[in-house]
Amino acid sequence: MIRQYLGDSVDLFSVIGAGVTVFVAFKVAISLFRFITTHFLASTLGLPANLKNAGSWAVITGCTDGIGKAYAEQLAAKGLNVVLISRTLSKLEDMAKEVESKYKVETKVIAADFSREDIYDGIKLKMNGLDIGVLVNNVGCSYEYPEYFGEVEEADFSQKMIHMNCTSVAMMTEIVLPAMVAKKRGYVINIGSSAGFKPAPLLALYSGTKGYVEMFTRSLYHEYIGRGVTFQYVAPYFVVSKLSKFRRTSLMVPSPNAFVRNALKTVGVQAYTTGYWAHDVQRFVHSFMPASMSMSMMQGARKKALKKKAAAKSQ
Repeated sequence: MIRQYLGDSVDLFSVIGAGVTVFVAFKVAISLFRFITTHFLASTLGLPANLKNAGSWAVITGCTDGIGKAYAEQLAAKGLNVVLISRTLSKLEDMAKEVESKYKVETKVIAADFSREDIYDGIKLKMNGLDIGVLVNNVGCSYEYPEYFGEVEEADFSQKMIHMNCTSVAMMTEIVLPAMVAKKRGYVINIGSSAGFKPAPLLALYSGTKGYVEMFTRSLYHEYIGRGVTFQYVAPYFVVSKLSKFRRTSLMVPSPNAFVRNALKTVGVQAYTTGYWAHDVQRFVHSFMPASMSMSMMQGARKKALKKKAAAKSQ
């Protein structure tokens, strides 16, 4: 019946269908190979970068909690001295003592409020003369809870988030990059978010800032990979931290230490990564989700947060 209407075109459609099937199967096979190699075989094959060869110091912003703290500790465990940059001096000093005692490395603390834009001359001056091989741009902020952009009540909300999530990445990179280029080695690791991968309704500004970090990082990767400096964009899903508000680990929500341990194995292997094997699975599923589904989920989270906020006020 079909051949009666389509004639010889049936054979053409069969060829096209077979070609598409082969192409999709090839793409899936390549993705699966990369997934297994990156997360399970990279260390055995000696693929991850030796970060200590790039310089004796690593700089980590937003380092007193969560992912940033885990990066600082694990880089120190690899023998790198660490520059710890965050807002609260007392927390930085406590962390510095702990890191020095546990890992027998040098530390330097710099208290800086990344919601401001007048801090970078001071940061640059305090890091002058250090042989910096690694920069981890981790500092950032998000919404208190999912909300319509025009209804966010926090003062200076947009300015604060743009400075912390975007300005910090550009300015810190600008500070360390010339010396890395001069010695033809260095690593810049920019921590983004899964919210930058696809539109995140009710987290619009956060999603937009992380999308900026992704494009900035991926563009710089191509600019500088031939000049000895490697850029990597890390886009995690949920990790146990104050920012995510997750307090317990699960298959899909690792501890910061577990996440960073996996993420560091991808440096020099992947320019773009979720950082964690289970998050790669989540990203694959997420790629098929329409924005309307994300909106529905965020509306549910917003409703729950507003209810909790109202209950707290009434007490």
